[in-house]
Amino acid sequence: METTLIILKPDTIQRGLIGEIIHRFERAGLSIVGMKMVRASRELAETHYEEHKGKGFYDELLQFITEAPIIVMALRGENVIEICRKLRGPTDPFKAQPGTICGDYAHFLFKGRNLVHASANPSDAERELKIWFTDEEIYAYNRYDSYPTQGVKA
Repeated sequence: METTLIILKPDTIQRGLIGEIIHRFERAGLSIVGMKMVRASRELAETHYEEHKGKGFYDELLQFITEAPIIVMALRGENVIEICRKLRGPTDPFKAQPGTICGDYAHFLFKGRNLVHASANPSDAERELKIWFTDEEIYAYNRYDSYPTQGVKA
C-alpha cells in the first residue's frame, strides 16, 4: 500500500474544479487519508519545490503556488503514485491526452498553471507528505468499495 501527495493548485480552486478533480481520484478507488485547504507560505513552497531552485521557472512557480489557497491531499492505494500521475497526465497541455485532468482542463494559454501536483516517486511522496501533514493528520479506514487491505494503518 502506498501513500502519495496531491496538491490541487490555485487554478483548480479559482476555476471551481475541486469536486471534479477529487471525484476522479475517488472514482479510481483511491482513499483520501488526509486533506486540508491551506495558504502556502513562501517558505513552505520553497521547501516543497527545493529541487527546482535555480531553474528559470522557480520564482514564477513559487508566486503561483502562494497566490491563493491550495488543497493538499494524502491519497492511499495500490500503485497510488503511478495511478495519480496517469490520472493527472503530462503537465504540458499540448502533450496531455483527453481523459486526463490536464488533458481535459489545463489551458494552453496558462502553461505552468497545470492544476495538480502529484508526487513523482515513493521517496518524493514520503518527503512531501512530511512537509504538509503530521502523522496525526493521516487517517486509516476501509472503503466499502475497495479491497479489505485498503485501510491498513499508516
